[in-house]
Amino acid sequence: MPENKVIVKKFSRRLKALRLKKRMTQEELAETADISYKNVQYLESKNPTCPSLITLSKLAKAFDLTISQLMKF
Repeated sequence: MPENKVIVKKFSRRLKALRLKKRMTQEELAETADISYKNVQYLESKNPTCPSLITLSKLAKAFDLTISQLMKF
């Protein structure tokens, strides 16, 4: 598996773990981050693609983290 796919899969698992730690649904995360519910679903799916920098920024803000902290896995 190419390295970028591995990183995206790790991010997907990290995103879900952070969401569950905050006891948020995908819908609640989407609303808090101001992104679509479908986008959250897709980012946590088995075959996600790399999120945009804007999406990463919104997700980090929703978790009160920096992008760097969000990407620590």
